[in-house]
Amino acid sequence: MIRPRLYELRPRTREVPPVGSRFRPAYPRPGRTGFRRWVPSWRQTLGLLGSAVTIMAGLLAITYIRTEIPADLNAFATQQANVYYWADGSEMARTGEVDRQDAPLDQVPEKVRWATLAAENETFYSDSGVSPSGMVRAVSRMVTGGDTQGGSTITQQYVKNAYLNQEQTFTRKLTEMIIAIKLDNKMSKDEILEQYLNTSWYGRGTYGIQRAAHAYYGKDVSQLNVSEGAFLASLLKGAALYDPTAGAENHKRAVERWSWVLDRMVAIGKLSRQERAQYTHFPETIAPPKVTGLTGQTGYLVETARAYLLAHSHVSERDFALGGYQIRTTFEKKRMAALTRAAEQARDGLAPDRRAADRDVRIGAASVTTDGRLVALYGGPDYLKQGFNDANSSVVPAGSAFTPFVYAAALRDGVQRERGKPRTPVTPATLYDGDNKVSLQTPEGPYWDRSGKIVRAVNDGDRSWGKISLRDAVAQSVNTPMMQLGMDVGLDQVGKVGVQAGLLESSLGERLPSFSLGTSTPSAIRMADAYATFAAKGRHTEPYSVAGIRRNGDDVPVERPEPEQALPPHVAGAVDDALREAVRAGTAKPAQAAGPGTAGKTGTAQDNRSAWYVGYRDSLSTAVSLARIDPRTQELLPLDGIGGTPSRTAGSSLPIELWNRYMAAA
Repeated sequence: MIRPRLYELRPRTREVPPVGSRFRPAYPRPGRTGFRRWVPSWRQTLGLLGSAVTIMAGLLAITYIRTEIPADLNAFATQQANVYYWADGSEMARTGEVDRQDAPLDQVPEKVRWATLAAENETFYSDSGVSPSGMVRAVSRMVTGGDTQGGSTITQQYVKNAYLNQEQTFTRKLTEMIIAIKLDNKMSKDEILEQYLNTSWYGRGTYGIQRAAHAYYGKDVSQLNVSEGAFLASLLKGAALYDPTAGAENHKRAVERWSWVLDRMVAIGKLSRQERAQYTHFPETIAPPKVTGLTGQTGYLVETARAYLLAHSHVSERDFALGGYQIRTTFEKKRMAALTRAAEQARDGLAPDRRAADRDVRIGAASVTTDGRLVALYGGPDYLKQGFNDANSSVVPAGSAFTPFVYAAALRDGVQRERGKPRTPVTPATLYDGDNKVSLQTPEGPYWDRSGKIVRAVNDGDRSWGKISLRDAVAQSVNTPMMQLGMDVGLDQVGKVGVQAGLLESSLGERLPSFSLGTSTPSAIRMADAYATFAAKGRHTEPYSVAGIRRNGDDVPVERPEPEQALPPHVAGAVDDALREAVRAGTAKPAQAAGPGTAGKTGTAQDNRSAWYVGYRDSLSTAVSLARIDPRTQELLPLDGIGGTPSRTAGSSLPIELWNRYMAAA
């Protein structure tokens, strides 16, 4: 008999997974071994990407909804002036009001408009207000730590100009793009273009194409031709870099950009090749208009401080033109008044209406302290009459005022009279041949010029001095020892010492034997600064004219030069001794009137086309230059007969007389 199998009845249970586990990815992946456990499946990868895209889209949507078009434009017309102050804190001048004037779009010639579009955004009339490639570039640069500039449409540029600021951050860039999209939906393309042309920065203190037309061509915007319009479009890339009157490099960049804009117009079909062929010459601009209210010497001071500020701070020309800056300069009111008065008295002794030799006279002067502060300068008769600053001019040869740098190089580096042999030290007492017309020697023998003649040095008045110490040769301005000394030291070494003391490399002359007698053309500011190095026992500080900057109550960082030991103290001391001897018993004896402790050197070019006096007392170094410059050719004219004195070297007395008057009051 078969017995039935008894089964134990047990309740069937089912394991319930935790809430949400069915949505949780199995990771590390089960059923895989090794590194494969950690490789996401394609479903997991797609899920992650989808989630990221969804989150990004949501954030962008929220940002888009919350970002509103600002109600007010940046108030260009109500910006503050820039205020300059004397070293004592009193106000010197106010400048920098924004020059802006709206122009209706229909007053801007169509081809002038297209010049701008060709340069900045040729797809303006068909795009949605933003550049997709620009957006991608902004994100990629943000991720890699770069900036976000470049690639903006005209709509975006208008938003940046009119509503935002010039910061290059991802947040600002994203806000710019969103507002641009909304603005493109709200305004017509012509309205946006009109506003863009009226709010863009064109340099020379101008906002808007109307004022730019006046600033660069002296005409209304409606009178511009396509060539002029192409140049103005070039300025939108960076007005400070493309104003052709700001220097040779600027001019070259402007011509290249102008030509490129015209070619782009041809490429996009907005200018025919026949018309393009008519524009082969760059449309030269007028000179920058002078700022009113800067009469007398004030304009020279303001321009000097402004140039230093822009070169030694992070303030851009565009931001500076918006105004609101307070600039504390290093200029001292009392010394400025004294230097101006001394220069005007020197001019009073000239009679250009009666004597041809007194015409076209240029006087430049500057005072620099041993710590680098530029405390006074004389740039010309009046900034509004002569905008060129003669205190910062690099066209007047230094003449024999350059010889202290030859002397300093010899004392520091020694001389080499035989090729391949070590340098030999020299001292202030070392004797050199001071006779007139001695032949210059190199380690290989006499120095021959290109015409095949032996070069001979010539002293003033053809005087022969016999054997003379280097110290006395400097003090008495004896040419022949200084020219030979320069050859023995090496003209490159001489130039190097000049630069280390404070001269600019760009102002140094050609390395010929005459180099030692001052064919270099340093400015009065730089000569005063270089002589201050001798007064400071060899410590040199670059000259500076801005002590501090503030805006809206906050300090704005500005670089201040640090002193460096340019020359050994014993070398600077020896040069100082020779310059004191020049005042005591040498060519600078008239400077004794300035009082004890005075040191200095006269300087006359060999062809009598310039005259200098550079000297110091205590911590104040002052340089005075004199020249005559033909206004048509800009060539130097001889100083013979200046002031009515028949002597060939009559002009050499004027700088030292001016210096004495100034130092008596300074």
